[in-house]
Amino acid sequence: MAVNNKTYNNVIDTLCRLGQYHQQITTVSVGDIFDINIEKMEKMPLLHINPLNVTTGDAELVYNFQLFICDLVSEKENWQTYQAKELTKLLDPKNNEQQVWNQTLQICTDFISLLRHSSRQSLAGVNDINFPLYFTQDQFTIEPFSERFDNLLCGWTFNIGIKVMNDFTTCANEDGDLIPVTDLGAGY
Repeated sequence: MAVNNKTYNNVIDTLCRLGQYHQQITTVSVGDIFDINIEKMEKMPLLHINPLNVTTGDAELVYNFQLFICDLVSEKENWQTYQAKELTKLLDPKNNEQQVWNQTLQICTDFISLLRHSSRQSLAGVNDINFPLYFTQDQFTIEPFSERFDNLLCGWTFNIGIKVMNDFTTCANEDGDLIPVTDLGAGY
């Protein structure tokens, strides 16, 4: 049985769909993190997908990404949560930064769980364990960040490798025919 190789577009589409259908994510973007115009974004929380590189194995590709899950911090003169009322000396009651970090960290663990256990990926009628699925098996370091733009933005970032099977066959054209390489192209 031939392996249905997953392309870069397939992997990006899968990550975008995970963000699109996650109930807490409002906006999904792809590319360099410095290309995002935070001042013009109105809908948060944001999933941003930053492509890093692709590594190869004997029969697999690992697409490596840096994911950012972030949200805007609300600032008020009298911001009070239940915890802030109890611990007024420990927490700054002027914003909800701690709650944003809590929420965005939970979203990060959702993404890891979906790809680590791959149950959501395999529900599409796939009963063959050898069928190429998207998954990850690494351990992760999830790092907090906060950036001051016109508003305070904070959240978490982590690197994730999306592993897919690949049989390393010659590329095919749109009709499914293999793209030929002449002997000259192969160095003969």
